[in-house]
Amino acid sequence: MEADLILSSGEHYRRLSLWWDGLPDPLRMRAPLDGDIDVDVAVVGGGFTGLWTAYYLAEADPGLRIAVIERDVVGFGASGRNGGWCSALFAVSEQRLDEEAGPGAGVAMRRAMVGTVAEVGRVVDSERIECGFAPGGTVVLARTPVQLQRTRDEVAAARAVGIGEDSLRLLSAAEAEAMVGATAVLGGTYTPHCAAVDPARLVRGLAGAVERRGVTVYEQTEARAIRPGAVETVRGTVTAATVVRATEGYTRTLRGEERRLVPVYSLMIATEPLPDAFWADAGLSRRETFADHRHLIIYGQRTADGRMAFGGRGAPYHFGSAIRPEFDRDPNVHEALRTTLVDLFPALADAAVTHRWGGPLGIARDWFTSVGLDRTTGVAWAGGYVGDGVSTTNLAGRTLTDLILARDTELVTLPWVGHRSKQWEPEPLRFLGINAGLRLAGTADRAEERAGRPTWHSRALGMMLGG
Repeated sequence: MEADLILSSGEHYRRLSLWWDGLPDPLRMRAPLDGDIDVDVAVVGGGFTGLWTAYYLAEADPGLRIAVIERDVVGFGASGRNGGWCSALFAVSEQRLDEEAGPGAGVAMRRAMVGTVAEVGRVVDSERIECGFAPGGTVVLARTPVQLQRTRDEVAAARAVGIGEDSLRLLSAAEAEAMVGATAVLGGTYTPHCAAVDPARLVRGLAGAVERRGVTVYEQTEARAIRPGAVETVRGTVTAATVVRATEGYTRTLRGEERRLVPVYSLMIATEPLPDAFWADAGLSRRETFADHRHLIIYGQRTADGRMAFGGRGAPYHFGSAIRPEFDRDPNVHEALRTTLVDLFPALADAAVTHRWGGPLGIARDWFTSVGLDRTTGVAWAGGYVGDGVSTTNLAGRTLTDLILARDTELVTLPWVGHRSKQWEPEPLRFLGINAGLRLAGTADRAEERAGRPTWHSRALGMMLGG
């Protein structure tokens, strides 16, 4: 196979997401591994985590021999299919970080994440990656009295730990509606620490930047197992002093890692390009990303070409942590997303939905995102982003670089470094538990709407998620 081969199944890849469908022609595939090799660092996974790690390692030490091993093509997984939020959101609350690592841990993590959004923007600019990076911030709407109280509580809690109005601002109903012209808006919050982005263009542009620094990326090379000093693949063994596991939702495909992270599907839809008249009412003039304060997560953005890209949870977890192409599309979930989008923006009732897609994200048993390096084995890891990975992967890549190069920096002292989550339960326990949690999130929203106040459902959900 030639190193610059045009993908014979390009149409298949374009169906992965709106973002993949918008990639310029032609789609190209890199050569697979061709037998055993020896390198300094082997990175398993050609998504954001693996590529950011390779990028910063190569930048810090151009002499390192680095190989990235990807089972399909760069950006095939969540990195090329997500909602395109490069945000300062971290999956673990500041309070929980303080409890785990001591007072001040949460603040340190927040500051690192805020800086990460800017760092991604810097690299996008310096590497000239055309990915529609638009730092318009995030608006989270309150559309019921219970959500409004949650909004006020969030802002009060932020003020209590020193987060000022420049980082999180309480919005009146008029202010929130001016930013996001949705229905039933009672208020909301705004944070500037987020950029809308085309993730497929970002991840594939990052792969090019990595290669320009001398890193070799092998595609169509499935890793079967990671062990100290080596990666076993279907095409040969990669021997390396350091091996980085950067496989996120696909971690369960590695031998011995079946219960490390579970793959939970998040699904999305996108409309046709919308007329200026719609956007005059809908707002999002700076391409702010948006959500609301319901329990069953939704997320959206105005794309660079004027579409509405909108996603959310609700797809079932599949028995045995199964990952199959048919799970990327669920007619019931996609129709529920369209119904929710039209509820937010009734003017979209007749808009064509041109793209429907989805994919698995990775979740640890305690919902605790982590990064680390076991110096006794040389095996490093990062993941469990719970859907907040577009920017967190960049922080992971910089942190792994400092760990691997034994650099004493602030990054290696952050509270997620070295955290070890216990494994998920065997089946059928995890199937029953995860799907019960998904159903509980939807039930909590409906119960709050009926009662007009928080119910036991939301408290039980918080306990289940470690909040």
